[in-house]
Amino acid sequence: MDREWGSKPGSGGAASAQSEAIDRRERLRRLALETIDLAKDPYFMRNHLGSYECKLCLTLHNNEGNYLAHTQGKRHQQNLAKRAAKEAQDAPALPQPARPRVNPRKTVKIGRPGYRVTKQFDPETHQRSLLFQVGQCLSSLEGDGPALAKLAK
Repeated sequence: MDREWGSKPGSGGAASAQSEAIDRRERLRRLALETIDLAKDPYFMRNHLGSYECKLCLTLHNNEGNYLAHTQGKRHQQNLAKRAAKEAQDAPALPQPARPRVNPRKTVKIGRPGYRVTKQFDPETHQRSLLFQVGQCLSSLEGDGPALAKLAK
């Protein structure tokens, strides 16, 4: 019996574990290249030494299959998420359309007040303020004392 154990006549012998692993990796690489086009990957780069680099993670890879496995890994996915968040934050905000000015509420007025209080909001500085107008409404009232004295009565 000059045949190797487990092989058929003329087949060249049983495959070693190393050759099986090489064949498996090659099949996986071809399958991955069918689904993912490395020419369109913005982070894939071949350096002058013949190895491959991920420009996002700054990692070196010996072959395309190793790079493709890296793209599915945790570090690459986290770096993609970080980059997307940073680009979303740095993107210029679109100008908001001018909102129509809201008219003040209509309130029932009884009598003639001697003062007016108005709430104000400055949209540029985001500050709120109160405007007190004293004496403007008192000018039509007759009296000999000052306008502020009328408020005290």
